[in-house]
Amino acid sequence: MIGPALGFVLGAALLQQQPTLPAAHWAWALPVLLALALWAGLRPLGWQRLLAVPAALGAGFLWAAFQAQPRLDDRLAPGLEGRDLTVTGVVLGLPSVSARGVRFEFEPESSAEGVRLPRRLALAWYRASRDRPAVAVERPLPQPAERWRLTLRLKRPHGLFNPGGFDYEGWLFERGIGATGYVRDGARSSATPLRLGTRGQPLDRITRARAAVRERFDRVLGERPAAGILAALAVGDQRAIANEEWRLFQRTGVTHLMSISGLHVTLVSGLAAWLVAFGWRRAGRAALVLPARKAAALAAILAALGYALLAGFAVPAQRTFFMVSVVAVALWSGRIASPGRTLALALLAVVIADPWAPRAPGFWLSFGAVALIFYVSAGWSAPEPRLVQWLRIQWAITLGLAPAALLLFAQVSVVGPIANAVAIPLVSAVITPLALVAALLPVDALLHAGAWLVEQLLQFLEWVDTLPLALWQQPAPPRWVALAALGGVAWLLAPRGVPWRAAGVALIAPAFAWAPPAPAPGEAWITTLDVGQGLAVLVRTARHALLYDAGPTYGPEADSGGRVVLPFLRAQGVTRLDTMMLTHADRDHIGGALSVLQAIETDRIVSSLDAAHPALVLGAARSRCLRGLRWSWDGVEFRVLHPAGEAAPAAARGRRANDRSCVLQVRAGSHTMLLAGDIERGAEAALVDAAGPGGRLRADVLLVPHHGSRTSSAAAFVAAVAPRWALVPVGYRNRFGHPHPDVVRRYAAGGVRLMRTDRDGAIEVRLGGEALMVGSARAAARRYWRAAAPR
Repeated sequence: MIGPALGFVLGAALLQQQPTLPAAHWAWALPVLLALALWAGLRPLGWQRLLAVPAALGAGFLWAAFQAQPRLDDRLAPGLEGRDLTVTGVVLGLPSVSARGVRFEFEPESSAEGVRLPRRLALAWYRASRDRPAVAVERPLPQPAERWRLTLRLKRPHGLFNPGGFDYEGWLFERGIGATGYVRDGARSSATPLRLGTRGQPLDRITRARAAVRERFDRVLGERPAAGILAALAVGDQRAIANEEWRLFQRTGVTHLMSISGLHVTLVSGLAAWLVAFGWRRAGRAALVLPARKAAALAAILAALGYALLAGFAVPAQRTFFMVSVVAVALWSGRIASPGRTLALALLAVVIADPWAPRAPGFWLSFGAVALIFYVSAGWSAPEPRLVQWLRIQWAITLGLAPAALLLFAQVSVVGPIANAVAIPLVSAVITPLALVAALLPVDALLHAGAWLVEQLLQFLEWVDTLPLALWQQPAPPRWVALAALGGVAWLLAPRGVPWRAAGVALIAPAFAWAPPAPAPGEAWITTLDVGQGLAVLVRTARHALLYDAGPTYGPEADSGGRVVLPFLRAQGVTRLDTMMLTHADRDHIGGALSVLQAIETDRIVSSLDAAHPALVLGAARSRCLRGLRWSWDGVEFRVLHPAGEAAPAAARGRRANDRSCVLQVRAGSHTMLLAGDIERGAEAALVDAAGPGGRLRADVLLVPHHGSRTSSAAAFVAAVAPRWALVPVGYRNRFGHPHPDVVRRYAAGGVRLMRTDRDGAIEVRLGGEALMVGSARAAARRYWRAAAPR
């Protein structure tokens, strides 16, 4: 049954790559394919067995499709976006508190407007009212399972979409969240938030117990980083871990240990099984009624379920519970002796329960690690010391998962084996049990002991992170290159006697030497990134790169530089910027600049900022952005067209500071693109006058000024540029109403094709080739859950 089980899983994974779901009339095929797969899988060896895998693959595909359709139907209706809705519902899970407010999931029960809402919402309740953003207000903190009546402003699931970036919409879809939004409690909200009581379902009691444990950990340990880590290990609250610690764990390869992971659930269930088996064999009459092996299997299931519930029964914990259950049932029945068959059935059970599991990197890495252990253990014929066995398994897992890590994360922690050699036994065998006991017993000494151990571990990981070549980063290779590397791994780790095992290195090497496509000499590839309401554009030539603005800040600890620009640069293989052009001082254009400058070598900053601006304090050479500045890279010409001269500081800070934006013209071959920053009508008129009647302002592609505001894109400017394409960098449902309908109509009247980052994602323009090419990230990677914004 290994083949059909794997076929079903691959079918479900294949569905997650589709742009649309199959039509409902294919429902009849699901039971037919399931019956065919079972019939063929149980046949003796022969041609009938060959039908089992393709039939199971089709069944997995359709099973995942028919599970996905109800979830798509559960999204917020487009007509309800942006409306104030008075909703009564229940707080789900553990709220996440930050300096800006609190985030939590909400289960609607009813609405005063009588509209149908999704079954799960993701909400933010800000400390500062959106009506009065300068006023910080102490908010009541929603607690798990509390029932509230709230005035909400909702929108459909939507996220930034850039190559190499995080798929937020896919993440929301996996969690079954049908809308996001925020609580309205300012002067213009229709109702005051009201706490109505507490729901008393059994799972709600568990959630409140988890919240009490987290609150006690925070009270006893205060601001120590260990408080969040211990809470994550005890009750699965991963959001309690600070971003700084997460980055350290990622670089050292121990992320899998810092939450209630499959390893921890497996260890707890294994310990429970061993204790029950040990006592059961000495129970006398009980062992005659129920063999110790079956009692241990039942204890393993119950322990895994209990620990998973303590973790909030999140998807990773669910996967581990299903896997432990399958293994326990196999031990109970005594009929499944093959480790490979047991693993395949566990894989099948997980995907049946959660068809979106193949989208999660942890799914492949956790099952892949177990499969590698079985694979390398199969060749052991003679007894070996446990240390040698452990080293061999560590080597196999490190090497075997490296191609998958490159494909999924575009990086491999080289020091991971060293870090895990200490972290796995310390976290799994000491720190996690301490955290669990401290959660059950109100003994503060246990918490302080666990915190001290966590702090020693953090110091060790910080030291490991300073080792040379601690982290290997590169652009993610294509799937076929990663699959070839996995084949090389299997060949290299094959049992003794398999010929030419060292030749597996030849299949592995291309994954670590992969370089993404790059512009040819004379070409320019210009990508307008999807950073929300802001601007960041990367211009690449054959050997050079320029970043035109760096996007907005998103909060005290996040900005587009770290979340969008840097992942995109790494995905494109850009390790150095020749120039960063900061057009003007608005935060939606330069909010991410410091993150980029701190992370990547930058030769020069060209800007219209004051010399004392914080973005200019780093070591890159500086020059003013003034008309007449020009240069050439790899046969591509760059010209600054605006501003014409220096402005007094008072003018630069005035109402028309946008008109100080740097305007850049990029010409490659016969094609031109004009990047207009945030200029408004005054600067547009100056550009038209300076260009004269000779058409020197014409461009094939125009980056629309000031996000398409009504104070820009004057008719004379649009006529002078005469673009074929116009790109609008704009946030989804932004509060400014950009682009303005009058501006949209103006471009449409001129026959200009308009593209927007909020509906198209990142937009790439290729100049200088045989033909002008314009494409979008969403069009290139369409998925059934990732619908474009309404046009």
